[in-house]
Amino acid sequence: MSPIDVLAVGAHPDDAEIGMGGTLAKLADQGYRTALICLTKAELSSNGTVEERQKEAANAAKVLGAERMQLAFPDRQLSVYRPDCIAALVKVVREYRPKIVFAPNKEDRHPDHGHCSEIVKEAVFSAGIRRYLPESGTAAYRPTALYYYQINGVIKPDFVVDISGYVEQKRKALSCYKSQFNKNEQSAATPLNTGYLQAVEGRERLLGNEAGVTYAEGFLSDRPLLMSNLIGE
Repeated sequence: MSPIDVLAVGAHPDDAEIGMGGTLAKLADQGYRTALICLTKAELSSNGTVEERQKEAANAAKVLGAERMQLAFPDRQLSVYRPDCIAALVKVVREYRPKIVFAPNKEDRHPDHGHCSEIVKEAVFSAGIRRYLPESGTAAYRPTALYYYQINGVIKPDFVVDISGYVEQKRKALSCYKSQFNKNEQSAATPLNTGYLQAVEGRERLLGNEAGVTYAEGFLSDRPLLMSNLIGE
């Protein structure tokens, strides 16, 4: 398999699209090879079927110019299958050798997002250990950086990415998830179909305003970010 530049990991289809859809679209437009991977198929979601969600996820990835991979660990049981999840992600990281990996922010109202965050952090670290899973046949490799995107709520980010020119593309990608964000007579009321997308866009408008742009997505980093050019000339 040829290497990718960016790997965005989510617990469910739509996680990364919510948190960093604009950034993924921007990176793809800049010529970087990007990929999404989901740990579960979100089979316990209140609305939509697994089959519908898979089609929606494939369409959303296409809109963002990203490749897509799907694992099939049981929804709401990531903590139970934690060692297996870590091992599976280690194999993906070693095989595709992404420069940067993104995971959900650990501090999130949905427990799966927090579990996913911890699993990704361990996998990124373990992927660089030569004696971890030597039987996998893949050489040890550790990405340059691991960053965290926000799904629910508002955080004070360590850095933001200007997505002003890509917000429409993000809207289009999220609109693919009709089973999750559109409410009809058959669907159950959830946080996702009661003004959720408007709240996400409002958050990005706020972050953009604080950074001096129209829209921005915020990210966290475990390590200090090195500024190579303070003047910016």
